[in-house]
Amino acid sequence: MLKIQKVSVQIAGIRVLRDIATEFTAGSLLAVVGRNGAGKTTLLRAIMGLIPLQHGRIEFDGVDLASVPGHQRSSLGIGYAPEDRVMFPTFSVEDNLRFPCDVLGLPKGQIDERLEQVLLAVPQLKVMLPRSGSALSGGQGKIAALGRALMAGRRLVLLDEPFQGLAPILAGEYAESLRKLRDINPKLCVVVTESNRSLLRDLPDATLTLERGELMAANDANAAH
Repeated sequence: MLKIQKVSVQIAGIRVLRDIATEFTAGSLLAVVGRNGAGKTTLLRAIMGLIPLQHGRIEFDGVDLASVPGHQRSSLGIGYAPEDRVMFPTFSVEDNLRFPCDVLGLPKGQIDERLEQVLLAVPQLKVMLPRSGSALSGGQGKIAALGRALMAGRRLVLLDEPFQGLAPILAGEYAESLRKLRDINPKLCVVVTESNRSLLRDLPDATLTLERGELMAANDANAAH
């Protein structure tokens, strides 16, 4: 599905990602873990086209994403929930959820259908729909951001530090929603970044570790310590 080939990224002259190479496959839930500043957010932003590559290539179904502007990548079925959530405060939660599909120009019936499926996976969103985006707690904002990412992300969803700061009950509900996604959309690939590996529990099918901008399998990372 998504292939990352020898990708390096510099920010303010500092090399943040170093020759990253990996592949995200359909139907998997993958974790990318690492300390704060390891490059996890930069990796997701590079996939979304929000930050330029120094060199390397990112392909989605064989298409070089360099040919797809960042604002159009959601049209490929890629959803993204940044760590800071970014809810539109003057929109209702429902309007926030519908917004990515409105931007894509999808017909109302199709957007309604997507919203129904999202509410199946994330039922706690139902009571939030009429609320203002500014009226959500931090944890509720993360739940809403998950729903919004799922509205656009029919094939690949990127979730940046979703469990950080969540109360235990909300964290459990969030994890349960990710499990439900397997039944609702078994071909969906979900990529979760986290600084604290223990927050992920038994969710991931595979775990990759970012250390000093380099990506390695979990077993390699453990050996390095």
